[in-house]
Amino acid sequence: MRTVAERFLQYVKVNTESAEEKQEVPSTASQWNLANILMDEMKEIGISNVRSGEHCYVYGTIPGNTEKAVPALGFIAHMDTSSAVTGEGVNPRIVQNYDGTDIVLNKKYRISLTPREFPELMQYIGNDLIVTDGLTLLGADDKAGVAEIMSMAEYLLSHPELKHGDIHIGFTPDEEVGRGVDFFDVEGFGAEFAYTVDGGELGEIEYENFNAASAKLIINGVSVHPGTAKNKMKNALLIGMEFQGLLPVAEDPAYTEKYEGFYHLCRMEGGVEQAVLHYIIRDHDLKKLEAKKAFVETAVAFLNEKYGHGTCQAEITDSYYNMAEKVAPHPHLIANAKAAMERNDIVPKIIPIRGGTDGARLSYMGLPSPNLCTGGANFHGKYEYISIQSMERIVTMLVDLACNYDISLKME
Repeated sequence: MRTVAERFLQYVKVNTESAEEKQEVPSTASQWNLANILMDEMKEIGISNVRSGEHCYVYGTIPGNTEKAVPALGFIAHMDTSSAVTGEGVNPRIVQNYDGTDIVLNKKYRISLTPREFPELMQYIGNDLIVTDGLTLLGADDKAGVAEIMSMAEYLLSHPELKHGDIHIGFTPDEEVGRGVDFFDVEGFGAEFAYTVDGGELGEIEYENFNAASAKLIINGVSVHPGTAKNKMKNALLIGMEFQGLLPVAEDPAYTEKYEGFYHLCRMEGGVEQAVLHYIIRDHDLKKLEAKKAFVETAVAFLNEKYGHGTCQAEITDSYYNMAEKVAPHPHLIANAKAAMERNDIVPKIIPIRGGTDGARLSYMGLPSPNLCTGGANFHGKYEYISIQSMERIVTMLVDLACNYDISLKME
């Protein structure tokens, strides 16, 4: 049997960076490279009904072997990685028996992962950490989840004495650009309930997430030679900065936590004649999200009044909603995950997601899907890392969850 670390180290070297500007699914052809690797491996270890389709979704089944009446469970992770930092040429390294000191990621560029900047590193003293070379992200979000599900599957298939219901496995493309379940075949998948394995540090269980929207602000300026620009020029870039200045400073993600929502300027492009600002808007409270969207419209109206009709327009699109509404009626989902962790000496931490997962949309598509930890930290950046010991414990927990599922279990 391959270890979860071996799988992870293979998967992260496959560039699966998704592309927000592309509308097709998958947004990048490179995601097929990992999909094909996974399908070959799934067939090799004995997973049944391995299949895909034109949109790069990978599915497979481990048939149940118990007489007990248990629900068919799904385990889902996404194959793509964020474009925030490149996923091309990932060169992972294992820091064995971490001793609590600074980890030099890249000596040439003086890039280090330090407890001073990331104090949570100190809880990993004695662990073996997989880190980057300081030039790319690592890809634990969510190739750690992929590796953990695959390792769980191989363990179950290698130990037929372990009894479980039908287990359905799904790997999705384009989660990072919000299109991870656009073509997910919920009915064909076959699960009654599912878990996404796409969370952070060991012990995290999440079934509350942000309500989410995106806003594309298009600003039309007037370009005139600066030498003769008086009372004529309208600098679209400056108007964009003015729009940003109208947003509440305290509602920037750098100043928020827990259930607090935010406006986040992700990208700005253009020049004097036209500028485009891309925002994501988040709040756990749907009414507050609606208020934030209304504030964007109010700010746009103010700038149009000031600079002339048609200067600004906002394209606002809802992305996903808080899954709590769909998961809460099925408390056994959280109770079973919590119990599986406790049986394996993992301290459960039920926390809200300050983001979203495929599970958020799947829950509204009829497949309630809370989110479980992967063991990774500092996602979407060059300081990303993951503990091998955490990954191993998560595999053990997933096996336990699959083999001891009790639909009558309730939250304490």
